[in-house]
Amino acid sequence: MAKQPKDTKSAPSTDAKGKDGTKKAPGRIKQIGLVAKVVHKQSPKSIPIAAGVALLVLALAVLGGFLTGAWLYWIVMGIPVAFLAGFVVFTRSAQRIQYKMLDGQLGAGMAVLENMRGNWTVEPGVTGSRQMDIVHRAVGKPGVVLVGEGSPDRLKGIIANEKKRVARVAFNTPIYDIQVGSGEGQVPISKLQRHLTKLPRNLNKAEVSELRYRLKAMPASMQMPKGPMPKGVKMPKGPKAQGR
Repeated sequence: MAKQPKDTKSAPSTDAKGKDGTKKAPGRIKQIGLVAKVVHKQSPKSIPIAAGVALLVLALAVLGGFLTGAWLYWIVMGIPVAFLAGFVVFTRSAQRIQYKMLDGQLGAGMAVLENMRGNWTVEPGVTGSRQMDIVHRAVGKPGVVLVGEGSPDRLKGIIANEKKRVARVAFNTPIYDIQVGSGEGQVPISKLQRHLTKLPRNLNKAEVSELRYRLKAMPASMQMPKGPMPKGVKMPKGPKAQGR
């Protein structure tokens, strides 16, 4: 998962319910149950398909036991493999639905970036506009990646200015810019993670650390667009990243 810049103030833990009344985080089984409800609501066929895949794999294991006579071996191997196959199909369906729900929402790109796997550091909302155009900055082995959300026309100028600002301390480090969206030249929210992971690895670990240090020392720009957020707008939670 992508790292965020450290804050000097430590936030109170929400993993357990203590005297201060903080809520305990739901367990893994409960989380899966909540996701299953959303998946069933958005795509009723997804769970039956996942169950069908699991049963098919189990049936193949039974057939293998029948043909070879090694029932114990095939059943012991078949049950976990069947469960894994069904779970993979289920998680892929859940991720596809989550991307669909995130598409078009303010902060969707940020939510996906913050769930990046690997040695990535994400700083959300490094600059933006009063019209709720936002630019996030991700730093990793490819270099610096600026990810914009909002109006394509307005983002061009905002990203160009941020590029110049970053270039003052990044020197010869590659600086990529991406606009999230479904328009021409934009990257759909469902392909954002894949797009970043396909970027060339231009820096080694030491160079990435040095780049982060220089960017941290850079004078702060506007962290988020000024002015009140529109009513009803919520920053969504991003889907879990798939393993590469």
